[in-house]
Amino acid sequence: MRKFFIWVKALFKKEIMLSASLLAAAISLFITPPSIELLHDINWRTLATLFMLLTVLEGFKSENIFAPLLKKTKNLSRIKTLTIFFVFCVFFSSMFVTNDVSLIIFVPLTIILFRAGGKEKYILPVLTFENIAAIRGSLLMPFGSPQNLFLYAKSGISTPEFIKMMLPLWIFSAFLLYIFISILYRKDSKEKIEIQEDVVTENSQLHHKRRIMYQVLFLVVVASIVTRTRFYPVVLAFVFISVLTSDRKILFKTDYVLLLTFLCFFTFSSSICRHPAISEFLKNSVAGHEYVWSILLSQVISNVPASIVLYPFSTNLRALLYGLDSAGLCSLIGSLASVINLRLYMREYPGKSLAFVKTFTWISLAFFAVVVLPQLWLIKVLPNM
Repeated sequence: MRKFFIWVKALFKKEIMLSASLLAAAISLFITPPSIELLHDINWRTLATLFMLLTVLEGFKSENIFAPLLKKTKNLSRIKTLTIFFVFCVFFSSMFVTNDVSLIIFVPLTIILFRAGGKEKYILPVLTFENIAAIRGSLLMPFGSPQNLFLYAKSGISTPEFIKMMLPLWIFSAFLLYIFISILYRKDSKEKIEIQEDVVTENSQLHHKRRIMYQVLFLVVVASIVTRTRFYPVVLAFVFISVLTSDRKILFKTDYVLLLTFLCFFTFSSSICRHPAISEFLKNSVAGHEYVWSILLSQVISNVPASIVLYPFSTNLRALLYGLDSAGLCSLIGSLASVINLRLYMREYPGKSLAFVKTFTWISLAFFAVVVLPQLWLIKVLPNM
């Protein structure tokens, strides 16, 4: 029992967001006593979809499905070209495998290759560019990030409408990322990097059938999201049984901490929304100011829980999405993906978190400063969604 409590204490110390969500949920239940209605308010569909995505994408990582793409790096000799390759791999992949998973896939390899090529001085800015790419690339698709997935499910907006709404931000972000990379290498655009071929070799022990299975399961999950099928419990059972019978170890690797965090924030949101005074305050304050509220609240509780809290009081989906998908540019706490990126860096460079935070902050804030006003202009001139 003592070992169990030590393990729990270590878990909560490591998972700050989980600790915060549990505390918030506990406090909210004192504000509004628990009831049957609370269970109905929890978005079980979003939790089920998130579980399926997280499980299938763990299979992607396990089977190294992106290995053929990563092997292309051995043909890239210039440091600027290699940076563009990695940043835009994150940018495009994050649309489909979520922003945090794209960072988990590409950040460790970025560190390995830049270290192997003797270019460690560029690692921090490149990781920051990858962080921005994950945040801004993922915004195009409904399933690119947890907050997008939640708002897409709740709002009832069609997939084409969602993509059309986010496309201007996505295109401008891609252009701006290239500009930022060019500024970084303005004096060293032709600098060479040499990488040993064995650094990017593919594991030959991977299972071809499992690779196919996870790709099929991914398409099934995406289809269930896009079609909004009411038979999602059947899809959930299909995914669970498929993984259980073919690769059950993956079920132990699924990010249950994120799922529990989501559940806690659903509880928190439902509880405070049912409190008359708080509900009235948010109703009067949020509507018409979704853009500012989503950015500022995300700096306190991160953009995923902010989406859950703010959606019931929002009247402008465009403003809410634009704010939530920009909040991660302001600070590390603004997006869970940024926190994950920091953790990946600290595994390789313990004790250097301050250097990461400094580099991340000034580059990411510069990017935010460029996009914040054009986004506000789009919100003003384009119709509410």
